[in-house]
Amino acid sequence: METMMAEVAIKDPAAVVGLQKRNRIQVSTNKKPVYFYVNLAKRFMQRHNEIELSALGMAIGTVVTVAEILKNNGLATEKKIMTSTVGTKDEAKGRLVRKAKIEILLSKTQNFSDLITAAKTERSANSNATKAKAANKAGEEARDENGRSEQEAEEISE
Repeated sequence: METMMAEVAIKDPAAVVGLQKRNRIQVSTNKKPVYFYVNLAKRFMQRHNEIELSALGMAIGTVVTVAEILKNNGLATEKKIMTSTVGTKDEAKGRLVRKAKIEILLSKTQNFSDLITAAKTERSANSNATKAKAANKAGEEARDENGRSEQEAEEISE
């Protein structure tokens, strides 16, 4: 099956899009931060009970880190880890290059929804506290060197 998919991909890359899994995140080395993939995985897990993280070559470390963050935060459990070597065509040299591949299958924990809801509530509370601090700071800045507001300074000068 994989050989057939690889042959189809070489002949017509667009044909493979229909064959790809909807719950797969393919991590690349395009310099996106790790938490981009962590947040993406959380969003995928809200729609699917299982997600598959996949990477080739130098991106393998990023996939492992994302999986560990999700596990350590109690959001996912590891179901399966698959490793293999795949051949990809190096366009610059025109030859087949073999690369390591990893696929990590994660499933939601039973309390996934509760943890996501708690995180949203905490973010909302932090946002409100930040806004309150900003409002207080703005109020403090409207005072003169003697600690008086503009209105108090006007009353004294009259």
